[in-house]
Amino acid sequence: MVKLIIMGPQGSGKGTYSSRMAPQLNNIPVISMGDLLRAARNDEEFGNVIKEAQDKGVLVSNEIVMNILKKRLEQEDAQKGFILDGFPRSLEQAEALEEITDIDATINLVVPREVSIARLSSRIQCKNCGKIYNKLYLKPKVEGVCDECNGELYQRDDDKPEAIEQRLKVYEEKTQPLIDFYNKKGIKIDIECNSVDIPPEVQVEKIMKALKEKELA
Repeated sequence: MVKLIIMGPQGSGKGTYSSRMAPQLNNIPVISMGDLLRAARNDEEFGNVIKEAQDKGVLVSNEIVMNILKKRLEQEDAQKGFILDGFPRSLEQAEALEEITDIDATINLVVPREVSIARLSSRIQCKNCGKIYNKLYLKPKVEGVCDECNGELYQRDDDKPEAIEQRLKVYEEKTQPLIDFYNKKGIKIDIECNSVDIPPEVQVEKIMKALKEKELA
């Protein structure tokens, strides 16, 4: 059983690496807070509050976020471990997470800004199912068409270079306290990626090697 967090700037490959790590870690679930909040819009307890916040373009309260995550971690598949994809996002959330569960390791993807910009500028997404591709290293089988649902692929406005710069600046400001927090706890594992075209499999191999060295895989 292993409980992991994977964190890194936009374009660092969190989702891509997590989906490849999970089968090597007893098929533990990859849990994305974004996915949880979208699913929780239909939740009897929290749905209306979440819809209202998202419709207004404001953040859902930490209290509700943590309640939703707690319910997810209580599900049967998460009893064998999990990977939290991009969560927590603040020191307050990290401290609240400690009250819910222990974390064995935090994988910190260290990616130079220019690499993140190049990757995100090449990212395209399905309008229908949301699946993400990359024109550099994760191409669809048919250009412009989603492999999963045949939906149309497009580039989000916030994946254009001028928007990416601002997103990365905000990430760096908000995440440094988190990096310090997990570093002090002695559970942070830095995984560097200094090139745009490193295959995901190579990075996953580096992560798995680091986990094995700590006897977590």
